[in-house]
Amino acid sequence: MFRTSRIAAGVATTALVVAGVGLGSGVAAADTGCSVSSHAQKRDASTVGVTHVYDKIASAEQIGVGTSVTYKVIVGTTGIGNPYVNTITDFPPVGFGAPTKTTITAYHAIGGQVTEDVTAEPNAGGWKVTSTGWFVNSGNPVTLTITYPVPDSVKVGQQVTSGGVGVAGTVGVSNEMPGLTACFTARGANAGETVIGSLGDNGLGSSDGQLSSTGSLSEILSDVLGNLIGS
Repeated sequence: MFRTSRIAAGVATTALVVAGVGLGSGVAAADTGCSVSSHAQKRDASTVGVTHVYDKIASAEQIGVGTSVTYKVIVGTTGIGNPYVNTITDFPPVGFGAPTKTTITAYHAIGGQVTEDVTAEPNAGGWKVTSTGWFVNSGNPVTLTITYPVPDSVKVGQQVTSGGVGVAGTVGVSNEMPGLTACFTARGANAGETVIGSLGDNGLGSSDGQLSSTGSLSEILSDVLGNLIGS
């Protein structure tokens, strides 16, 4: 089940993605809605009564052409289950190149939530990161943060929708989510913006420096974590 929401919380890639079956992506039509985040959840026989949650969030509603966009993919659980995630695959918009920076934030026995640089590898039209297993519980989601240059071929005013997400791991948490997308509207780059470290990456694409209709990225992430802890 998929629904667009201001409250986001997770991500994921299944055997199909790991095996090399891609998930679709594209550019949204001009008359469609353009949501900066989307949310999915999984609760079935494989999750043993636990709800797993997945979110994808773009860094701003408006991002400059020729700068960069950062997506956060979050995989969490609202129950007592403690899954391990070993692969997350992100699918960028069609025509986007390789990511310029990728990190994983995950729980460590020493240090708690730790953010580390990782190397993303091509996977079925997307980019995957792998591990022997990132631990997840209701207070400690795993978060993939991945940044792509916005190519000059994107037109100002264009609504750009990413592809979905795939997750692989222990039974239950694995999921294939072509509908877990994030959209932004392309704008002209501001003076001084560059591909790396653009204002758009920091959520400063709208006139007031926030995601105009949904709140700032930090607010969305606070809601995500609050939703996980409070569920």
